[in-house]
Amino acid sequence: MSGAALGLEIVFVFFLALFLLHRYGDFKKQHRLVIVATLLAWYLCFLIVFILPLDVSTTIYNRCKLAVNSSPAESNGSYVTLAPSKQKCFKPWSYIPDGIMPIFWRVVYWTSQFLTWILLPFMQSYARSGGFSITGKIKTALIENAIYYGTYLLIFGAFLIYVAVNPNFNLQWNQLQTIGIAAANTWGLFLLVLLLGYGLVEIPRSHWNGAKRGYLLMKTYFKAAKLMTEKADAEENLEDIMEEVRKVSESIKYNHPLRKCVDTILKKCPTEYQERMGRNMDDYEDFDERQNSYPSEKSLAKLHKQVIYSVQRHRRTQVQWQILLEQAFYLEDVAKNESSATRQFVHTFHSQEPENKIIQYFYTPTVEWYWECLVRPWFYRVLAVVLATFSVIVVWSECTFFSTKPVLSLFAVFIQLAEKTYNYIYIEMACFLTIFFLSICVYSTVFRIRVFNYYYLASHHQTDAYSLLFSGMLFCRLTPPLCLNFLGLTHMDATISHENTQPTAYTSIMGSMRVLSFIADGFYIYYPMLVVILCIATYFSLGTRCLNLLGFQQFMGDSEMTSDLIDEGKELIRREKRKRQRQEEGENRRREWKERYGNRDDSTRSRAVHTDQKESSFSETNANRPLSKYTRSNGRTERDRIELLQDAEPLDFNADSVNDDPLESESGR
Repeated sequence: MSGAALGLEIVFVFFLALFLLHRYGDFKKQHRLVIVATLLAWYLCFLIVFILPLDVSTTIYNRCKLAVNSSPAESNGSYVTLAPSKQKCFKPWSYIPDGIMPIFWRVVYWTSQFLTWILLPFMQSYARSGGFSITGKIKTALIENAIYYGTYLLIFGAFLIYVAVNPNFNLQWNQLQTIGIAAANTWGLFLLVLLLGYGLVEIPRSHWNGAKRGYLLMKTYFKAAKLMTEKADAEENLEDIMEEVRKVSESIKYNHPLRKCVDTILKKCPTEYQERMGRNMDDYEDFDERQNSYPSEKSLAKLHKQVIYSVQRHRRTQVQWQILLEQAFYLEDVAKNESSATRQFVHTFHSQEPENKIIQYFYTPTVEWYWECLVRPWFYRVLAVVLATFSVIVVWSECTFFSTKPVLSLFAVFIQLAEKTYNYIYIEMACFLTIFFLSICVYSTVFRIRVFNYYYLASHHQTDAYSLLFSGMLFCRLTPPLCLNFLGLTHMDATISHENTQPTAYTSIMGSMRVLSFIADGFYIYYPMLVVILCIATYFSLGTRCLNLLGFQQFMGDSEMTSDLIDEGKELIRREKRKRQRQEEGENRRREWKERYGNRDDSTRSRAVHTDQKESSFSETNANRPLSKYTRSNGRTERDRIELLQDAEPLDFNADSVNDDPLESESGR
């Protein structure tokens, strides 16, 4: 089993990152480099979270071996004896051989840092560029990132000059490397605490509110009103951009040097706009450079960038609107079925997507009713209580993890109790649950936040390339300080425990933070206490209230604006529901008409074909009798007219008024 757990987790984490990226990204339409870079960033960050518990258990085993093999005289040396010298150490099932973890962490860490500070910012600018060639996009990306890269180079250069001039400093390469790591972790920890303070409160509260059907329905109505406004704005913006594209397309003719750029822009437009512009364009007119003023390539690149953004936003709002409608219809069905006497869940509309037969077999209407109306609310309440308990433990440990005598951090207490008995399964499970909960609180906030329309992670393949790359940058910057914070909570970091013990392989590549004592003994210890203030602010929704005062509509139960938007969204959902019902009624009428009169139409057509064959054979043998031929031709025309009348669907169909014999109906007229 040596190294097998590491290999299994590497494979599992890869498919997990691939699944999440498939949910938010679009493999068919987005550039392959964007998909690969984002997948690599997400994969490395998730890998650190999943592999770190194995590093902790392996480190505890190595400490035990050193304690057993060391003599009492040697116990005062490099390592402290953590167990009696005669105690036997049991190798964990997930033990990783020496020398593998340091190399593994070094590759993972520096690759993620290269992605977040160099490659992903460049690819962001490249993805948003409106250039028409690879060279043009690279040039635009370099210009946009010149200030970004120049700022870091200026700060680093000033620091090197200060170190070189000051004789009191004698820094070596490994110390400079540690300073760089500390600077990156400081920036990440600053953002980490902000996101963690929001997630520790919002995640338990969202699950508690998930048990309230009325609350969810009102919030869905509120989202519908806001999304309709955004949807209308996206449609209006797309119309304006398409009008500019139409003018440019009409002014730049087929033999103009910039016509290739215009064709590239047209390919990014929706199909209906392409067809409309194609009908109104006359490619046989030559351009006259002296009479008309043509746009430059720079203005076309700007227009190309606007087209990409407006089309993506319009498509995203359309898909989100359909998803929100399905969610609203389902919540209304749940509210109706709660008082059902049959205890079978009845849907207002059938699912548009084909359901899995296995799911249909087990998830019957009765099972669905018990789950949605009885079990699910209580399940969400219990889960919310469990998550709230974890949040309280995290907040307490963040405020007390610097205390080593006595040990006040609950996570450190749990790990030390398991370390005495060398229960590696318990150690790995406790470490995994702790870091997994911290990751959920931080990463879920990254998926929820929205910076206007520039950064927005939308599910169902509606996230643009810029937002995917930006999320990869955030993950790579947040994960290393998150893991260091976890090791501090469990006292596995020697900087926190102040013990001269063997460090984990992860902290060994970070170097000794004693080079910057004001960061190691100050910022890393006391700044995480700020999470208490952030949790209180999130609990009382201070941020939501501030955004509401600034004009950004937020869901607040005691706000008049919220009530108006709920009423507006309710009316929108009711209108869409009536529209959906009319469509289904029309489809049902057509289906009933086809089932009732489809066989009769087939028999009529077969009789017509048989009669035509007789007519053709009769006309060939009786070519000298034109009167008979014309008579039969007129009869065929009459039958064709009757057949067309049978295929037509009446506007107001009534089964009682339909005559069984179409010929009698025709003769009656």
